[in-house]
Amino acid sequence: MVSLRFPFLFSQPKKHPNGISRAVTSRPFSATTTTVACTVAAGAAAFAGIAATRNSKNPKQDNPFIQNALSLLFSNHLLAPWASLSLADPSPSVVETKTGAAFPSVVFESRRLLGIGLRKKSILGLKNIDVYAFGVYADVDEVRKILGEKYGKLSVSELKESKEFKEDLMGGDIGMTVRLQIVYSKLSIRSVRSAFEESVGSRLQIFGGPNNKELLQRFTSQFKDEYKIPRGSVIELSRERGHVLRTTIDGKEAGSIQSKLLCRSILDLYIGADPFDKGAKEDVESKLASLLQVDH
Repeated sequence: MVSLRFPFLFSQPKKHPNGISRAVTSRPFSATTTTVACTVAAGAAAFAGIAATRNSKNPKQDNPFIQNALSLLFSNHLLAPWASLSLADPSPSVVETKTGAAFPSVVFESRRLLGIGLRKKSILGLKNIDVYAFGVYADVDEVRKILGEKYGKLSVSELKESKEFKEDLMGGDIGMTVRLQIVYSKLSIRSVRSAFEESVGSRLQIFGGPNNKELLQRFTSQFKDEYKIPRGSVIELSRERGHVLRTTIDGKEAGSIQSKLLCRSILDLYIGADPFDKGAKEDVESKLASLLQVDH
């Protein structure tokens, strides 16, 4: 059995032939609400029709309307994009199509999903595996408050090309979360710790120099051997106000570290110059640029 311990070669997931990212986050979230409303309305109409038919003079006879209504209500074509949606859940999920990992459109009440992607690894250059899917979230109100005055008048294309905008996003005191969902069933917490030692360690050196081993150790020591991370486990890395990085594993807080350098290094893995998934980074940048243009 091949160990998942490092070193690994990183590879980027391929884009769809038509140039569209596999993430469906490019849809406005208002469209999401409309889609869900239409689905519920269709269901209500179908059941109303069924009830009316059941009260007809021939209750024992199957009516074609019943079959049509049920087919419409439970059609894969109607519900497939929102297969993980529960009527009790106000935040519909967005699915990473390759792995089936579902991400809520909103976390912590105010952080909205901007893009989803995949973390892949190559074993000895022979086989690529999908390790985890991830979603990048940001507090939209804070984005507009902190960046809106400076960048709100720029066009979407200008914002996407602005290095200063990206730097202000990465280093700003803006609430953001990267949500990781494990999809590789044989991944161990040791492998996660080893992976972060390499990837976060390299970023700490780039942005802060070589004298940050203690900071790296404080971060990686949060991933203790006692944690089990089977397929479906969720790790959240959140930048809170004051540049505090908060780590949770399956909803349980693993630790918090106040460090602007560490927060920047974590975000760089997903939306920096050399991200794990370039398509996801592009989705995040496009969504953020569009959000700043809402009132213009």
